[in-house]
Amino acid sequence: MFEVSVIIPVYNASAFLEKAVNSALQFNEVKEIVLVEDQSTDHSLEICKRLAAENSRIKLFQHPDKGNHGAGATRNLGIEKAACEFIAFLDSDDYYLPNRFEKEKQLFNQLEIEGVFGAIGIEYLSEKGKEEFQSKFKNISLTTVNYPAEGKEVFRGLLGLSPKTFGTFFHLNALTIRKSSIEKYNLRFNKDLRVHQDSDFIIKLSYFCHLKSGIIDQAIAIRGVHDDNRITKIKKYSKEYNQRQFLLWKSLYDWAIFNDLSNEYQQKIYLNYKSYNLALKAGMNKYFSILTEIVKNPTILKTKYRFTYLNR
Repeated sequence: MFEVSVIIPVYNASAFLEKAVNSALQFNEVKEIVLVEDQSTDHSLEICKRLAAENSRIKLFQHPDKGNHGAGATRNLGIEKAACEFIAFLDSDDYYLPNRFEKEKQLFNQLEIEGVFGAIGIEYLSEKGKEEFQSKFKNISLTTVNYPAEGKEVFRGLLGLSPKTFGTFFHLNALTIRKSSIEKYNLRFNKDLRVHQDSDFIIKLSYFCHLKSGIIDQAIAIRGVHDDNRITKIKKYSKEYNQRQFLLWKSLYDWAIFNDLSNEYQQKIYLNYKSYNLALKAGMNKYFSILTEIVKNPTILKTKYRFTYLNR
């Protein structure tokens, strides 16, 4: 039987939360919605309490100290509390479409498949949010991948190691995963990453678990784009952008070393990590470090993370 726990981390989402919850309640397969409130400063907690009181499928949790711990730790608590065989995620300012679990119900009949992912669309909720999003991501209509894939091809595609361009990261809102697989490999979100903890989790998940693409040519969920989206506030290749990318790829590099990934995988992750590390340096130390790295590892010139930007 296909039964799903939907984990929704909640922080200052009073304007959007009820729509997100209702979009998950429409599915009979969703047996529980796990709201994890992260010390909001608006009225989100009150809304969570009301929703939980109105519907027994909605469960409300907070961190033991009732403090603010960030999205990674908040999703981790949701994983801990989830009771169903399958887990799906939903950001509190986004919502599911009616086809959200259409492919999952078919594919999870195959026992080797541990996770299914699809595409998400966009709804612009403010003009400022629209301008910021399009200035960074252009006028994309779907966050998806370019071709169907499963197993190790997903991991290789996300790292840019497949012959064809796999495309952007699939979004966490479009992922459904067996809880037993998360537990088997002790997978959790890196709570020390304040952003990109979802990308970090997805790459690690795709290495350990047999993932398969579901509906990738049309949206199964919608991302709400508004004035307060953190990811659109930072310009590409700015100092803050490089810092956040560096922390992401450092997390992945440390993980790759600890788990003794193949040299091919370690090298690819290292190049991404090192390129952002070099981008953060300044003055003559920056140029000396770049030249030293080129002599040691000339392939860094081919990194897709814009080595040319290191000179800015």
